[in-house]
Amino acid sequence: MHPTPSGPVPPNPSLRALPSFLQGALIGLVELVPGVSGGTMALVLGIYDRLIASADHAVHAVTALLGGNGRAASRTHLRAVEWRLVLPLVVGMAVALFTLAGPLHAFVDTQPVIARALFLGMVLASLLVPLSMVTRLLPPRPAQWALAVFVVVVVAVGVFLGLGLPTLQVGEPQGWVLVLSGAAAVCALVLPGLSGSFILLTIGLYEPTLEAASTRDLGYLALFAGGAVLGLATVVRGLAYLLRARRRATLLIATGLILGSARALWPWQDGAALLAPDPEAWAAPLAVFVVGAAVVVVLWLWDRRTQARRVPRRRPA
Repeated sequence: MHPTPSGPVPPNPSLRALPSFLQGALIGLVELVPGVSGGTMALVLGIYDRLIASADHAVHAVTALLGGNGRAASRTHLRAVEWRLVLPLVVGMAVALFTLAGPLHAFVDTQPVIARALFLGMVLASLLVPLSMVTRLLPPRPAQWALAVFVVVVVAVGVFLGLGLPTLQVGEPQGWVLVLSGAAAVCALVLPGLSGSFILLTIGLYEPTLEAASTRDLGYLALFAGGAVLGLATVVRGLAYLLRARRRATLLIATGLILGSARALWPWQDGAALLAPDPEAWAAPLAVFVVGAAVVVVLWLWDRRTQARRVPRRRPA
């Protein structure tokens, strides 16, 4: 008889990477939708801080190597990156972006009211994430709470008004335009409440970029990706600092960004103008709004439960 191995069986590496892959696919999926932020989805999934910290270490590793600080400093930062989270997540994002760009574009184009209602429910429900974080950081003083509400309202109103500006129409984009648009889109990706797709829509490059992803236009995508790398390198370091040193203010601004961005997802609109609900066809949008909100609430509750399990329980003395 063969001896029976004792102890727990180590998990399959592929299965261990599956949750991060699926999280990346979700972030990639929502980033395709104008008005929905990949950063917001990362907040909902409970991985936003870890992603920003890992990206910050990766940027420091590259700058240390290029700046002449030596390979040792670069290796130290590379070891601090959570590769088990980042690598499968990036693969999941890429798979979602390249496989779902066409079908999602068709869905948004043929069912705009239903699509916007679904995503509006998701975005408004995602407010639970920064609100639950910031309420734990606020002191129990009415003046502090009033200031917090004021900051959220000011940011939300500013974003709401900004999203009402008309979109631009461009012809064949120049290379430098693609680089700048890639930088702007990735900055929105890492900022909760700002949608990279909506920024592309505002500057008239949403449909050309979706088409480039669907048709594998490598020249277009290379310029866009180069701009994304530049934007990531400049924004991530600032965000990582703000989350460490000014966490409460950063979360309040993120809450205002998410709230104000809901304007882009109002189901009934004509260009930049918001319309009243259709009295004869509001039931279906309301139903999918509830479904979208429920999905985010379930994800949020699941993440809270998972985090609670990770906290070690103190043994009684």
